[in-house]
Amino acid sequence: MKLHNRVNGEELRQRMLESNEPRTTLSFYRYYQLGNPQIFRDHIYLKWAELDVFGRIYVANEGINGQLSVPTKNFEAFKAVLQEVTFMQDMRLNIAIEDDGKSFFKLKILVREKILADGLDDNTFDVTNKGVHLDAAKFNEITEDPNTILVDMRNHYESEVGHFQGAITPDVETFRSSLPEIEDMLKGNEEKNIVMYCTGGIRCEKASAYYKHRGFKNVYQLDGGIIEYARQVEQQKLDNKFIGKNFVFDERLGEKISDDVISQCHQCGAPCDAHTNCANDACHILFIQCPSCAEKYADNCSQKCKDFSALPEAERQALKPKMEFNGTKFGKGRYKAYHKEKGLKMD
Repeated sequence: MKLHNRVNGEELRQRMLESNEPRTTLSFYRYYQLGNPQIFRDHIYLKWAELDVFGRIYVANEGINGQLSVPTKNFEAFKAVLQEVTFMQDMRLNIAIEDDGKSFFKLKILVREKILADGLDDNTFDVTNKGVHLDAAKFNEITEDPNTILVDMRNHYESEVGHFQGAITPDVETFRSSLPEIEDMLKGNEEKNIVMYCTGGIRCEKASAYYKHRGFKNVYQLDGGIIEYARQVEQQKLDNKFIGKNFVFDERLGEKISDDVISQCHQCGAPCDAHTNCANDACHILFIQCPSCAEKYADNCSQKCKDFSALPEAERQALKPKMEFNGTKFGKGRYKAYHKEKGLKMD
């Protein structure tokens, strides 16, 4: 009984890139008390593997969190499988805005302690006492209120390429670290409207309950996150208050919500919102790179990584343990090679 992929990852990625099969990319989550996550994980793996589903899914005692793609021809069959599981019936599916079918290349379902690494002890507060859910129209309305504080619950490398107008965008790398930092930023505003948003809604589900527990009276969250907001704005012809690109955690790394480019290439400073990972696997840092710098540095984040990538494989393997690269020194999006190489102060 096959419960894990056993084909080389690079081979699977190449197959995906060469395929012309239409695929639908989506994300979803649901909090639910699972008695045996491993049994549930194995069950859905077998069901979804039959439908040629690709993606990254986390299962835990508290529920499921998934980002995946399914052949468009199998989409209705996939939804039928969801309906077979009681707690997944009628679950919101956030369909990708921009989708070329190249988002995932294999099926990976992991059992974790939590479906979202939040660092919270759920026994210390009521996780079901969540913030008020807002659709796109009500979100636009309440964010016009001067008594409202809008908070981006995502990481800095996500908000760097796109965010809502007027939002607080914390300088954090993880959801876990954002919770105490945002609480400090909000102190003294316990009576104001605290409106939160994230990519698909899962981070706000937990954060809204936590901040209510911490004494904030009027807590709201964007229902379905940026993905659902963009869909409603388009369908209902609403004013789009999101500027730039929505970062996504798959091979695409982003989807356009507006035509604005609000970020810059980390190497030359040109307007750019294209995230990539350094081609040097010993580095692999996530950064923003324009087409010109991609050509100049051969898809690497620095001249050092470019030179290293050009070495023979045996030499790279021998040198790898002895060398330090941007990916081993800096967090995601923290290194701007342009400033470092020119001896300028990093900002």
